[in-house]
Parts: sequence; C-alpha cells; structure tokens
Amino acid sequence: MARTWLSVRVELLGGRGEDLWPWPGRIFAVAPSHTFLDLAEAIDDAFARWDRSHLSVFTLADGRVITDDETGQELASSSFGPVVAALDIESAKVGRMLTLGAMFQYTFDLGDNWVHRCVVGERKIDPLDTVGIVPDKPLPYWGWGSIPDQYGRNWDGDDGESPMPPRPRVLHPMQAHRWPAADALAELDIRAVRQAVAAADPAGFLDALTGREIDDALQQLGSGMAMALRSRRRQAEPVALSLINRLITRSGPGDQVLSEDLLALLRREPPAAHTAPVDLDELSSLLEGGSGESSTVYVDLLTGEAFSGDFTDPAIVGEDAVIDVEAEPDRRVWLERAGSREGWEDMEAFALRQRDHALRDRLARAIEGAGAFRRFRDLVHNEGLAEQWRIYSDDRRWGRARDALADAGIRVF
Repeated sequence: MARTWLSVRVELLGGRGEDLWPWPGRIFAVAPSHTFLDLAEAIDDAFARWDRSHLSVFTLADGRVITDDETGQELASSSFGPVVAALDIESAKVGRMLTLGAMFQYTFDLGDNWVHRCVVGERKIDPLDTVGIVPDKPLPYWGWGSIPDQYGRNWDGDDGESPMPPRPRVLHPMQAHRWPAADALAELDIRAVRQAVAAADPAGFLDALTGREIDDALQQLGSGMAMALRSRRRQAEPVALSLINRLITRSGPGDQVLSEDLLALLRREPPAAHTAPVDLDELSSLLEGGSGESSTVYVDLLTGEAFSGDFTDPAIVGEDAVIDVEAEPDRRVWLERAGSREGWEDMEAFALRQRDHALRDRLARAIEGAGAFRRFRDLVHNEGLAEQWRIYSDDRRWGRARDALADAGIRVF
C-alpha cells in the first residue's frame, strides 16, 4: 500500500487545573479521508474517557477551529482572542486541513480543559507496514504515560533505565493559554476592512476580520459591523456580539457609545440619538489637530462634513470660502478641539503595553520633553511598530470623536 497516511503524535498536557509531566502520549495512524470527529473519538478512546457528553474543539496554528456547529457559533461570539470561523468537525477532513509537521491543539471538555498537543509526523506512513492492518478509523500504534500505560512507559523513549527528562522551565504556550501564539496569527489588514466598507461588501468585511486579532481596531469596525448586520444578519450576529463584548471589556474612548449602538441594531431598536454620516477619521484629525487653529470644529448634520471654525472667519479664508453657520443654526453642531495632550497620552499608553522591557523603556524616553511626537514616530518606525501604532492611535482618536459627538446628541457608524 502507498505511503499516504499521516502519523499524528498526541500528548496530554493537562486538565482540571493540573499540568502533567511527563506528558502521556499516543501516536496515531490517520488516513487523509478521516474526519476530525474520527480523530477526536480515537483520542478519547486512547486516553480512556468513558463519559463522552462533553464538547471537543480542535484549534489549528492559524487560529481556525474545528468543532460542532453550535459550539462554533458560541466561540464566534467570544469576547477574547481572534474572531473565529468554525469548521464542522463531522465533515472536515484531516488530509485537507493538516500538512506534514503541522502542530495543532485538541481540547476535550471545555469545562475541565483537557488540552492535547498534536503534531503531524514529518513523513507519511503505510498503515500495513506500521500497524499491520488498514483500520477504518484512526488507530494508536505507540504510546506512553500513566493513563495508565500497559507497558509502563512514562515518556517517549522510556526504556526502564534512562532518567526522567527534566520538566521544561517555561510553560508550553498551550499550557499558558497563549495558543495560537499571537505572532503566528495573521494581522488585521485595516485597509481591507475599509475597502470592504467603502464597497458596501459585508462578506468581504466579515472575511477581513476572521482569524485576526481585532482588539486594537474596535472603533474602526463600527460602520462595517452595522452594514453586515443590515444585510447579512445571520453571519454577522455572533461577530457583532463578540465586538460588543470586547468593547465593554476594553472600556476605552467611545467604546460604551459604540457598544450601545450595536446592541440597538442587534435588537432592531432605533438609535439612541440623531444620526449623521460623519467621517470619524476626518473629525478626529480636526479635533486633535495642531496648535494655531480655531478652538472650534463644526459638523454638518446633513452631509456629515466636519470643518474648522476658521471657515467661519472671512478674514482667514476669504469671503468666497466662508461658511455662515448662523444661516441654518439647526443644521450644524460645534465641538471644542482637544489639542495634542490626549495624543501624547496615547503614546504613553502604547509604550506601557509593550512586553519587551527594553523597548518599553526606549519608547518612554522618546516621549520626554520637546520633540516627543517626532522622536516617538521615528522610533516606532525603526522598531517595525508603525502599522500597529497607527491602528492603535487611530482607534483611540475615533473613540474620542465618537464620545464628543454623543455628548452633542449625535450618533454615528
């Protein structure tokens, strides 16, 4: 028989709050045509589970999850981690989803969280050569560990004489609840998000979110989420619920206002106040622009256009460009500019969130004294953080603009 099957090593890292060492394990022969449900049942058989009335979830290294439909809907509305698009455990084929050397996670019982580290072998196998038969389902052909193990092996390679391997000094990312690792996930492409919104493409918008970390861009997803809810409610509802939960948890500028507006859309309720088609990017830039400009920004409630108070002064812009805000006083609202202080606080917050102590110190020093904005901008560019900083700072600016509008009785997606 041809070498077409996969060899999958499965090790039990722990469960019920206990980390195991050495990790008990089994190595399975798995056909490409086997489903992930077949593999889940084989793992549960091999690890002696007699009560199967619990949920099972596979998590791939790129963030995709494989589980039953109901659990997939619940995971999609989670308020943590990347937005997920669940695949059906009963139909997803192992051969289509896994490649040689791939690592993935299997979790049995989402309450007790029995976590397994699964690794596909580097070479394909012939089941007749390896197992001696061609089984109908995935079949373990090697094992160790106190499940108990029938041969008394406590780790792979235990020959009864060799000393126990030392316990790793650092927890595996799965044990530390950091799987998939953040650096293995695709970054959110905020340009793709904005292009989908501009093109009124709800499917493209939802696709741009799937499998991405979105927590730094929640404010920038509001208009797209509203569009998706209006035209693709079934697919958008769990993602909208996730976005609402994330906004409430984050509780940053504008987050409460946006969460209330999205919740009203979910419930098919009217908005809490007058709505206007305001460009939050444009408005936030005016509200936090450089010094020397007017202290007032006006918003046209009919067109959504925002403009500096300078345009109300003919001495500054000329008689041809001046805007008479008194002509239609109910059409426009004015907002007070905030200046640059909040922008500096954004830089400080961004510096403090860095895990690398040396990088955090460099960013903190960069914002001390005159020239802070220029030094900080140069440093984040040199450190490869420019896109991350842009998304983070834009989101906070948009949130403050949303709050300012809400205080004036205006809501906007």
